[in-house]
Amino acid sequence: MSMQEHQELVDVVVIGGGINGAGIARDAAGRGLTVILCEKDDLAQGTSSRSGKLVHGGLRYLEYYEFRLVRESLIEREVLLECAPHIIWPMRFVLPHSPDDRPAWLIRLGLFLYDHLGGRKRLPGTRSLDLHRDPEGAPIQDRYRTGFEYSDCWVDDSRLVVLNALDAAEKGASVMTRARCLSAKRVDDLWVVQLLSTVTGKTSEIRCRALINAGGPWVNEIIESISGSHSSRRVRLVKGSHIIVPRLWSGQQAYLVQNHDKRVIFINPYETDLALIGTTDIPYEGSPDDVTATQDEIDYLIGAVNRYFKSQLRRSDVLQSFSGVRPLFDDGAGNPSAVTRDYVLDVEVDGGAPILNVFGGKITTFRKLAEQALQRLQAFFPDMGPAWTHKAILPGGDFPNADFDSFLSQVAERYVWMPRELASHYARLYGTRTDLILKSADSLEALGKCFGPLLYAAEVRYLVDREWALTAEDILFRRTKHGLHMTDRERLEFQQWFEHDLAKTA
Repeated sequence: MSMQEHQELVDVVVIGGGINGAGIARDAAGRGLTVILCEKDDLAQGTSSRSGKLVHGGLRYLEYYEFRLVRESLIEREVLLECAPHIIWPMRFVLPHSPDDRPAWLIRLGLFLYDHLGGRKRLPGTRSLDLHRDPEGAPIQDRYRTGFEYSDCWVDDSRLVVLNALDAAEKGASVMTRARCLSAKRVDDLWVVQLLSTVTGKTSEIRCRALINAGGPWVNEIIESISGSHSSRRVRLVKGSHIIVPRLWSGQQAYLVQNHDKRVIFINPYETDLALIGTTDIPYEGSPDDVTATQDEIDYLIGAVNRYFKSQLRRSDVLQSFSGVRPLFDDGAGNPSAVTRDYVLDVEVDGGAPILNVFGGKITTFRKLAEQALQRLQAFFPDMGPAWTHKAILPGGDFPNADFDSFLSQVAERYVWMPRELASHYARLYGTRTDLILKSADSLEALGKCFGPLLYAAEVRYLVDREWALTAEDILFRRTKHGLHMTDRERLEFQQWFEHDLAKTA
C-alpha cells in the first residue's frame, strides 16, 4: 500500500519491525484492533536478524538470580516449539566442564533447575557425559573428561519476525517497511504520526488512538522524536558479535563453552556444514546502524573455541561475521553480561492518548511481551478480544502433531522430481505454504532461473509478492540464508537480475 492510503483513523501504530513490534502487531490485530506496523528499514534488519538464533531459557541467567525470567523463557520455549515447528526445533547442547571455571556442582545445580523450572514436556532432560567415551566428546581436547548435555531450541530469527508480520497482515494489519517515524504528537486525544517513505521520499500522517514504541536499540531515539513523551527509562546498548566458520564436528549437537572471563560461548551447527559462534558482550555507544564485529571480538571468539576443540580455528577460517546491538533495559549493572535480559513496559498517558514504550526483551519472550503489552492497553480498548496467541500456529506451521520429518516426507512424495535438499529447504522456511511457491510446478525448470545451489526465481517472486522483500539483501540474508551458499559472482548476478530483470519476467 502507498503511504497516502493511510489517512484513516486506526487503533494502534506500532513503531519497529523487529520481533517485539511484529509480535505486538500480530497480537493486536488478532484481538480485533486496527493496526499499522511501520519499520524504517526491512523487517528484522536490526537486532532480530543478528541474534544467536536460539529459543532458550537462558541457563547463565540463573547465576544472576533471574529465576522469573528463566521460568517464563522455559515455558515460552515449549509454546513456541508448538507454534512454529518448521522454523524452531530442538537442539542438544554439550557443555564440556573445565575445572578452572565454574565448579561441577554449580553446573549440576543450574541444570537441575533448568530442567524443572519451566514444566518441561517435550524436550529431553540433562545427562552427564564421559567426553573420552561418548561420541559428543570426539572433537573436544582430551584434557576435558567430564561434560553435560541439555536441551534448548534453534530458531530462524528473521523468519520468526516475518511470520509474525505475515500473520498480522492476514488479520488485517497494514505492514509498512521502509517507513521511518519522523515525529508524533498528541492532538485532540489522538496521536498524529508523521512517516517518511525512504523508497519514494514522500511523507504522510496517520492518526491513532495509541502508539507503541518497539524500536529496540532506537527506542530512546524514537522517544526523543515524540512530543509529550517523558519516559525516564532507558535502554543500555550492548553489542554482541558472531562469526560463521566451517563445521568443526559431525552431528547436530551444539556446544557451550566457558571462556577464561566466565562468559559462555555458543558453538552451534548452522545451515548444512557451517558453525555459528558467539556472542560477545561489549558496551556500545555508537549508532545501531553502524555496528560491526571488531578484530578483537573475532579473536576472542576464535580463542574460546580453540581452548576446547582439537581442530584449531584460524582467522582465515572466518567466512562471515556480524554484530547486533541488544537493547537491554538499563538496570544499573556494571558488567554487560549481568545486565538483565528482562523487559519493562512503560505506559504514559499524560492526559491524552497512551504511548507504550518497550524496553529490553529477548526473542524467546516476544510472545509473552506482546501479550502483556496488550493487557497494559486493555483499559483504553475495553472491547478488544482476549489473549489468543498461546495456542495459535504461525503461518506454515500447521502440519500434524508438529512433526516436521513426517511433513517433509509428504512434501518429497508430492514433488517427486525435486531433490531432497531443495524439498527440505522449502519445508523448513515455508512449511505448509510451500505449495504457494511451487504452485503447479512439475520440474526444476518450472521454478524459473536458478541463481545458486537452491535459489530459484519462483521463491524470489513469492518473497517479493507476499513477504515485503524489496532488495537482493532482503532475499539472500533475511528471508533466506541463500547468500551464505553462493559465490561472490552468483550474488552479484542475482542482485543485477533482481534490480533490472525481475519485473520483466514476472
